[in-house]
Amino acid sequence: MNVDVVWNKLLSNLKEELSSLSYDTWFEETKLYKLDNGEAVVIVPMPIHKKHLQDQYMDIITKNLNLITGNDYEVEFLLQEEIEEEKIKEEEKEKKIEKETSSEEYIHSNLNSRYTFENFVVGNSNKLAYASSLSIAENPGKTMYNPLFLYGDSGLGKTHLMHAIGNYIVENSDKKVLYITCDQFIDDYKSIMRKGSDGTNLSYLDFFKNKYRNIDVLIIDDIQNLETAAKTQNEFFNTFNSLHNDSKQIIISSDRSPDDFKKLEDRLRTRFCWGLTANIYPPDFELRKQILIKKLKGEGVIDAIPEEVIDYMASNIGPSVRELEGAINRLIYYAFMFLNNTKDKKITLDIAIEALPEYVNNGVGDNDKIHRIQRIVSEYFQISVDDIKSKKRSSNISFPRQVAMFLCRTCTEESFPKIGLEFGGKDHTTVMHSVEKIEKEIKVNPELAKTIDKLKEDIGSV
Repeated sequence: MNVDVVWNKLLSNLKEELSSLSYDTWFEETKLYKLDNGEAVVIVPMPIHKKHLQDQYMDIITKNLNLITGNDYEVEFLLQEEIEEEKIKEEEKEKKIEKETSSEEYIHSNLNSRYTFENFVVGNSNKLAYASSLSIAENPGKTMYNPLFLYGDSGLGKTHLMHAIGNYIVENSDKKVLYITCDQFIDDYKSIMRKGSDGTNLSYLDFFKNKYRNIDVLIIDDIQNLETAAKTQNEFFNTFNSLHNDSKQIIISSDRSPDDFKKLEDRLRTRFCWGLTANIYPPDFELRKQILIKKLKGEGVIDAIPEEVIDYMASNIGPSVRELEGAINRLIYYAFMFLNNTKDKKITLDIAIEALPEYVNNGVGDNDKIHRIQRIVSEYFQISVDDIKSKKRSSNISFPRQVAMFLCRTCTEESFPKIGLEFGGKDHTTVMHSVEKIEKEIKVNPELAKTIDKLKEDIGSV
């Protein structure tokens, strides 16, 4: 099918449906580059066209394209320079595959040896994920945890655990392990499809099947990206079935639970739940502190960091392990700018505060609101803000603290872990319990309901 003829017909249809301004701005300089194996590649003149056409006109483009061709296509927008880059990448990939397929050993694990179980810091927020990962590493494909589905926010340790599983298996067996990102899987599959029309994709297809099915353990990261690749979902379904039927271990990670996938085929979503799903929660104050101590020991500077600095970082830096690592690097670099040798001189709290403003000021708007809520509640109940943030458990302090946590949750958009941070590093479950308790009390205690309304008024008027 001639791509120019197809695109001219589509543009003619759009010209009738859209205003002349919209058509001239977004479609006048577009061109259909390729129409092949369910994929339609459209060349656009500027980066802004890519986003705008994707967000605003994708439905009308796919509708007209499918009507004209009688087929379903996934549309991709690329700049001319990206097309050229793709051509170069394809040529390089061809050479690489030819080289690899001519060798006996062409499956590479892609594992990062730095990530092991030994240097993973375990706490309440990740102990289920850790224990199940270690169990699988010791008996891949032989436990009920197949697949293992790890999920949680970015930077909490999912990738670390996946590499740790792979490294353990490689070190203790002769099993073939492959770690891959979902984007790499999609890219490999698209390479086969691009070669399909001229009948030259046989070596690519053999390479693909050997790479993904002739292994003992498949570890695939960021599986949520499969939602945007509908045609690749079918191939992953076949790959999953092939491995699972042969009792090969599958480990998957995502930024959210399988139940939250809206654009994934039901047959895939249900398979992701066949084994064990383990959520990794943001680390609480104590775990963040342990992580910081371990990282600082690894950098050889733990003796130069007083405990009050570690407490400050654990209390004020976000829950992501990557943020904690970045803050450590920043602090060490900053200290070396002012101290000749951090191993001989202490990094004071003042230096830490001065070095890390960008790490502790994230979400400063809601932080300020949380601080206002703490002040207003403490004034109302005639206690100090320090009392509210302390570990004291007497009823005259614990109840106002629960009220303050409830108001922080209902009057800001902050998460339970973040609120816990602002209350002296309390665990997120403590915040959840406080919120639930006050919610129940309000329903049966009219006086408390009035108090909450009064406090909300004060908060809103500040």
